[in-house]
Amino acid sequence: MIIGFVIWSLCAGIFLAIGISAWNSKKPVGFFTGQKPPEVDDVEKYNHAVAVLWFVGAGVFEALGLPLLFLEQNSIGFVPVILCVPVMLIAMMIAYVRIEARHRK
Repeated sequence: MIIGFVIWSLCAGIFLAIGISAWNSKKPVGFFTGQKPPEVDDVEKYNHAVAVLWFVGAGVFEALGLPLLFLEQNSIGFVPVILCVPVMLIAMMIAYVRIEARHRK
């Protein structure tokens, strides 16, 4: 399942790229698609907090994919891995809402 892990890692790389983009942005970045970024008191601190959220998300996502290296194809062991991803994404949304509340004008 090396190919599966490589594809999983590429998806984690997308999270990492979003984090790097947020870190380097001069304007406030949004988290939810289609929603305007909030007006914040300190753009740099806000963007760095959102970037750290994406970096942590990328690390957790990559860690969740590690079992792909050790499981056989069509194994029942994939079920917990797949079910943990929505939990991770919901946790990221909750963390973002808290970041936004802390930095809102």
